[in-house]
Amino acid sequence: MRVIKSDIENYLSDLKSRRVDLDLNQQVLSILNTVKKEGDQSLYDFTERFDGVKLDALEVSNQAILDAFDRIDPPLLRSLKVARDNIQAYHKIQLRASQYLEIPGGRLGEIIRPLERVGIYVPGGKAAYPSTVLMNALPAKLAGVDQVVMVTPPMKDGKVKDSVLVAAKLAGVDKIYAIGGAQAVAALTYGTESIEPVNKIVGPGNAYVATAKGMVSGIVGIDMIAGPSEILIMADQTSNPKYIAADMISQAEHDEKAAAITIIKGDERVDEILKELDSQMNQSPRKEIIKESLNNESAILIVDSYEEMIDLANKIAPEHLEILTENSEKMLGGIKNAGAVFVGAYSPEPLGDYIAGPNHTLPTSGTAMFSSPLGIDDFIKKMSLIHYTKEGLENVKDDIVNIADDEGLFGHSNAIKIRFGG
Repeated sequence: MRVIKSDIENYLSDLKSRRVDLDLNQQVLSILNTVKKEGDQSLYDFTERFDGVKLDALEVSNQAILDAFDRIDPPLLRSLKVARDNIQAYHKIQLRASQYLEIPGGRLGEIIRPLERVGIYVPGGKAAYPSTVLMNALPAKLAGVDQVVMVTPPMKDGKVKDSVLVAAKLAGVDKIYAIGGAQAVAALTYGTESIEPVNKIVGPGNAYVATAKGMVSGIVGIDMIAGPSEILIMADQTSNPKYIAADMISQAEHDEKAAAITIIKGDERVDEILKELDSQMNQSPRKEIIKESLNNESAILIVDSYEEMIDLANKIAPEHLEILTENSEKMLGGIKNAGAVFVGAYSPEPLGDYIAGPNHTLPTSGTAMFSSPLGIDDFIKKMSLIHYTKEGLENVKDDIVNIADDEGLFGHSNAIKIRFGG
């Protein structure tokens, strides 16, 4: 674990480049083109090649979903329902209706329409996440999306994890396909014999998935190109080292490229944090992943003032930001860039991952400077409405003609004049 005081800018530069490790473009482009040409058969072939699974069918059957409900642990089912209810309640506040402005001689408006078909990608590599199903599918269904299609890589036995299937049913997912990787993105984009193309693809994935989403963006909509997970903790001498270490590890365990960062005012508690990191890491079954993340991607940054701390946090624009300082509410006022902000010692990041309600699909790698968490707006589109009467158009015709003539667009000017005998 790096402890940095005088060379913070170099660390930040390295942090921004950590997602650029392999040039996958040619490999991913080949997969996309193969699925586009060969359809279903290529999905069977790629699943056998990349996942080591020979599928009998691409779509998960209703019986498999019912069986998952029979097998799932009742306390886990109850917890998934609590999470579903909280996520729904939060995202309902984001709903909005079409709105109109009455003007002399006409009406203007913004017409809200849901997308027709959305594909959600749910990872299934190092871990499978029912929480991701809920976070991606529930806002889509609340927004009024007609059909939500889920893709997720199968386990080694060819099945999908029970909790993932149960979460999909609880969230109202319409179809589930046991496919993953760039080939799943291609299927959702171009369609195959079994899978209809969608309007938008959302959800996180590995480097192949992220690269594929970037390549098909424009053919379909995407939510974002997500990089490795990250957490930034703002701390001082009042912060509990046990909590800091636990929260850093909660992100480091995602994968080896995850970044767990603490910015702390003064160095009095750094040794305690390092001891806690070592102790807690050694208790984890994901120790090797955590160790690589902490040693290669993560850091404790020592600063002299709260102002410097806030400035660094806004430069990093983290996916998750925890404020564990003495005056956490006051510190919040200076934060401009973050995917989600967790305020106080009893608002740890896993609270947001699972239960609280705000979406956990968040901008990464500094993109929180210009983008937002997944939400209702990702599943709607807006159309402008312009409806003028003859009298309304007559009131502004000369202004339109003046501007059209200045721009040298005769046809624009004539389309107005011709309606008034010009």
